[in-house]
Amino acid sequence: MKTIDRRRFCRVAAGAAVATTLLPGASGRLAAQEQTNEVKSSPVIYRTLGRTGLSCSILGFGAMRSSDPGVIRRAIELGVNNIDTARGYMDGENEVIVGKAIQGRRPQLVITTKIRAASKERMIADAEASLKALGTDYLDILLVHSFKNTGDLAQPESLEALAELKKTGKTRYVGFSTHTNMADLLRAAAKNPENPYDVILTVYNFTSNSDVGDAIHEAACAGIGIVAMKTQAGGYKEKKMGNLRPHPAALRWVLNNSDVSCAIPAMLTFEQLEENFQVMNGSFGWMDRRTLHRYGQAIDRKMCRFCGACTGQCPHGVSVADLTRCLIYNDGYGDPKLAAATYAELNHRQTPEACLSCAECVVRCAYGLPVAENMRRAMKLFA
Repeated sequence: MKTIDRRRFCRVAAGAAVATTLLPGASGRLAAQEQTNEVKSSPVIYRTLGRTGLSCSILGFGAMRSSDPGVIRRAIELGVNNIDTARGYMDGENEVIVGKAIQGRRPQLVITTKIRAASKERMIADAEASLKALGTDYLDILLVHSFKNTGDLAQPESLEALAELKKTGKTRYVGFSTHTNMADLLRAAAKNPENPYDVILTVYNFTSNSDVGDAIHEAACAGIGIVAMKTQAGGYKEKKMGNLRPHPAALRWVLNNSDVSCAIPAMLTFEQLEENFQVMNGSFGWMDRRTLHRYGQAIDRKMCRFCGACTGQCPHGVSVADLTRCLIYNDGYGDPKLAAATYAELNHRQTPEACLSCAECVVRCAYGLPVAENMRRAMKLFA
């Protein structure tokens, strides 16, 4: 894939054709939520983020791997107004990079960061460290990182910390992210009348099962703002695809769901920003369906659906879904540093070293992924 310099990107983005809507036949509810804003002749579509009332560009900026604040600044200039980072990304350096990019632009932006569940004191300290790194005195959204089961929703320490941070004005809204058991967590939050979580960041892409889509709808109807991540289904570069471009098609598929307020794909270069920005200029069509069908076949034995069906199957407590996510970061994203950092966050019981004492793997993936083979590869790469 050829690179694109900032000057050429600016010309291309500025000359994009104006589209009146992303989704043909959108419902009245969606039409009322969305508004089109032309930035240098390029349309940016916004949706309301649930009960927060925040207006977010449907294309958000996932900054997890971003090292160039210039790409983030250019996205902001084009009208992308919501940026996602986390305390742990790049050992805290990612928030500093985002902070440089948003200087002088803070009032117009929706800034999200994430912290790990811990003691109340530690969570408050982490949030304050995030504020310092970002160079801001408040967050728009603070998420607790990576809930795995419905019991996580009621952790007293987390709830107390989030309530305190909201009360003191250090964050406006709170929520959580989830990489597994998404449907259960979405439904549990939606059904709880006292649910304190305003926003949920969830894995959602064209490989997700229909149950996740149904749960997203229930949560959105309950007023929870839904943000989608892992939208490009691993970002694999498959030679089998020929000239077909699966990643814009995958992003369009996600945004075709009006219950999703925005998606936050990673954009490391001006070229990736251009490609994703142009998604807002068109609707999901038959060529996208054809493209995703072929891409789905190509990654069928690689891509974890994060359904949670493998949870608890391993008698040694190995976290198969988390380790498969590490492999996706390594193989699909092409980011071995991120893969290794994610692996390092797992506790020892969850790692594949426990597999050494197993004569035969008993874990079975609901979608046929080769679990034993993947665990051996994860051990070779990361252990």
